[in-house]
Amino acid sequence: MSTLLIRHTEVLATLDDHRREIHDGGLFIRDGFIEQVGPTDQLPSSADEVLDLAGHILLPGLVNTHHHFYQTLTRAVPAAQNANLFGWLKTLYPIWARMTPEDIRISTQTALAELALSGCTTASDHLYIFPNGARLDDEIHAAAEVGVRLHASRGSMSLGESKGGLPPDSVVEDEQAILKDSQRLIEIYHDPNPGSKVQIVLAPCSPFSVTANLMRQSASLAREFGVHLHTHLAETEDEEVFCIQKFGYRPVAYMDLLNWVGPDVWFAHSVYVDQTEIEQYAHTGCGVAHCPTSNMRLASGIAPIAAMLTAGVKVGLGVDGSASNDGSHLLAEARQAMLLARLREGVSGFSLSNDPERKLMTAREALQLATRGGASVLGRSDIGSLEPGKCADFFAVNLNRLDYAGALHDPVSAVIFCAPVKADYTVVGGKFVVKEGQLVGLEVGKLVEAHNRAAKRLLAG
Repeated sequence: MSTLLIRHTEVLATLDDHRREIHDGGLFIRDGFIEQVGPTDQLPSSADEVLDLAGHILLPGLVNTHHHFYQTLTRAVPAAQNANLFGWLKTLYPIWARMTPEDIRISTQTALAELALSGCTTASDHLYIFPNGARLDDEIHAAAEVGVRLHASRGSMSLGESKGGLPPDSVVEDEQAILKDSQRLIEIYHDPNPGSKVQIVLAPCSPFSVTANLMRQSASLAREFGVHLHTHLAETEDEEVFCIQKFGYRPVAYMDLLNWVGPDVWFAHSVYVDQTEIEQYAHTGCGVAHCPTSNMRLASGIAPIAAMLTAGVKVGLGVDGSASNDGSHLLAEARQAMLLARLREGVSGFSLSNDPERKLMTAREALQLATRGGASVLGRSDIGSLEPGKCADFFAVNLNRLDYAGALHDPVSAVIFCAPVKADYTVVGGKFVVKEGQLVGLEVGKLVEAHNRAAKRLLAG
């Protein structure tokens, strides 16, 4: 049995049900789980390892609910820089079709390294393209070397251009092969237990890249094995038009028809949903992965997050693919979510003076989206806050830095309001993934060199 004692933090934001913020606080951890949380003088005085975090703020590990790790290989591609979603996808599909299993490994570690340095301890990735022998296994094995918890989504595309879909036929798969591989992955890797490092998700890519049959069969398979479902939905007006013209339904109604609503389902984006659809999400327990930077980058729109939260919808944050962000900084995404929510209120003609009941999103609310909100979306009760019995997942930031000068009246808000910084420590299950600002167990220089070579090769064709 191993123990870890964290003590003397400047402030420890628990994000527990009481939202306690403890000054001179700390954690006592045993075998990867939190045993005690409280003021330092109320914790044990010794442990196998002791870390003094005087001058640091300590926060629950951030939870990323939507990403495409492989897209780190195609950041800032010139031909895709100024395109909307459909144009962006059609530009990049042929490039992604050149990827190899080694590219999946490299890109996974690059994305997770970035996430860990931003305070992320759990990440859900949506891998839906498997060219040249690539498999989801490549991602799972690569992630294990980094140490961040992974919800690995077995994505898929089966509706090619020749059948009315968006992706070229060269990148789609046979549906029976998809379902067979999905079951294989669940049986080998899925761990539903508290503290699990890997969970499998079934995730047909989108209404414009898979058939209704695959959606229905994926839902049936997921429920047979007790795993979650995920897909892109209502991201753009183009998608809405596509669904109405091809299926005769708006995106959310189409999901309902396919048995794709319920507490085991979460959707990425949901920018174009109306109040009735928001209430349907809340009533059925559907979750939403809010991706503000990607939605801005691709000019998709602003999701109605305030309305969702008011209705009781589960909402978490996602950095989305690193070719539509073009980064993997989850703390920056929390700041972006707060600012974009405020902007939406402004452009809708909202005024605090004429409607005092409505309030702007606060920094603490944005932080909650990135922690407890993400945990709820992923269906996990063992992460998202710092309290006894939960996973010892947290990150710490040194407050004595230029970025926070003049902002220490409220360190918790400063983490969101001020320019996003890198974590000094990131811990997953009581094990250090980032220590003193450096990734543990990864040679970053070699990873960057290999990643750049791979990216250059993909674009060169």
